[in-house]
Amino acid sequence: MTKEVTGAGIADFAHIIEWKLFYIDKTEYLWNLINSGGICYFLSRPRRFGKSLTVSTLKAIFQGKKELFKGLGIYDKPYDWKSYSVIHLSLGNYNVVKNALSEFPEYLMSCLRHAAGEHQVVLHEKTPGACFKELISALGKKSDVVILVEEYDKPILNNITNPDLPEIMSILRGFYSSIKDCDQYERFVFITGVSKFSHVSIFSDLNNLKDISMDWNYATMLGFTQEELEDNFGELIGKYASERGMTRDEMVAEIRYWYNGYRFEENAPTVYNPVSATSFFEHGKFLNFWIKTGLSGFLMDLAKSKRYNFAKLPTTPVRDTSLSVSTIDNIKIAPLMFQTGYLTISHAEVINGAIAYYLDFPNREVRASFSEGILECYATAADENTIMISEQLTSAAKAGNTDEMHSALRTFFAGIPYNITKKNEHVFQSIFFSIFRLLGFRILAEDYTNSGRADIVIETEQYIYIFEFKLDNDDSALKQIYEKKYYEKYRLNGKRIILIGVNFSSESGQLCRWEAESLE
Repeated sequence: MTKEVTGAGIADFAHIIEWKLFYIDKTEYLWNLINSGGICYFLSRPRRFGKSLTVSTLKAIFQGKKELFKGLGIYDKPYDWKSYSVIHLSLGNYNVVKNALSEFPEYLMSCLRHAAGEHQVVLHEKTPGACFKELISALGKKSDVVILVEEYDKPILNNITNPDLPEIMSILRGFYSSIKDCDQYERFVFITGVSKFSHVSIFSDLNNLKDISMDWNYATMLGFTQEELEDNFGELIGKYASERGMTRDEMVAEIRYWYNGYRFEENAPTVYNPVSATSFFEHGKFLNFWIKTGLSGFLMDLAKSKRYNFAKLPTTPVRDTSLSVSTIDNIKIAPLMFQTGYLTISHAEVINGAIAYYLDFPNREVRASFSEGILECYATAADENTIMISEQLTSAAKAGNTDEMHSALRTFFAGIPYNITKKNEHVFQSIFFSIFRLLGFRILAEDYTNSGRADIVIETEQYIYIFEFKLDNDDSALKQIYEKKYYEKYRLNGKRIILIGVNFSSESGQLCRWEAESLE
């Protein structure tokens, strides 16, 4: 293994090894998976989390390229290194040009023709499903077949608002049914994607498909654990700490705060996004690398159309059965945010006999990406005064200057089109939540107390702000805070408590009332 940190995001295993690029050894996980007794597996992970590299590594294993693995965990394991016929399909470069319904079958056919060409097989069938079956059968007569599918869901996500989506789903369903029809030829099947739609919608015939997305045994198979990061990047951690006048422990804590925090099973260790972590060590700067790879446009547009209240996310539990996106016509925002990497498992509880997950943002990088995405979505375009407003709001909140906070927020809301916020209190709350998240303050949305729940509670080093939101001429916001005593749980923490009632106009979408009082 080399300690040279270059090529962040490269997904070709052979290229990484041959060019002596940086690689953290995950091959023992793959050996366990291959020898676990199953045949057909599914894994969901956020984008740029190492799925393609995992598929490439599996491909090299099943092609018998043992020389590439010298010095890695799998090399001395009991394994026959037999060469199989590998069908490798990636749907990641699928994009709609004009007509998805007519273009999509031809796209699948081109993928199959390319895969067939690698094995000198000529396909004669006319439909994707029939051609896939033809290819598996032809190769299966020579040796057992390994099938590796990347980004199975890209055609779905790219057509999520397309009225032809049911027909596209039907094509995919028939396509994947070929795997089940030809299972007598198959040694191993591995399917990956970002989203996790229920099996009945896509893989209805793959009743032997094992989902390992939230399996403890494979929860750290993708991403870097804290131990792996410190063992493999220790020299650079020391170098960057010295350059910044920090101790090594301080540097480790800062890296963890920025890029760690993903948990894919409630009892599993957290992991780093590998592209973000490697990019940091390659560039030596704390930057937001993740925002360039997320699905913010699709997710934010969907949330806006559903008028979703993002401020409820950290306090609303999600049942274990709900972490899959069940159907295309009823996509749930929280599970989708979990699958796309905006949220991760904070902790879990057993509620009424079922596991309930609490989700939260994994780290600073993702919190910032989320907040920027929300603000850009609702504000339509980035306002040239946003930086100035953010600085004004940050300074005012730290100093307890509620008049300046009012001024900054009023200016910000003035730049949001009225048709977005009109008559929608959830949008107001989501925007407030996103603004203060982006500024780095600790924030609790709909914080529960013995007598009710405050809309938003924001905590700085010296102050606690308790917000209640109302629409139009409803002047009961501040009164409600006092009557419900939302502040009681914070009295003993030594910080000054400020109560703020906020009203928005349902017609203009503007901030129309602001009442702030310091609690004695």
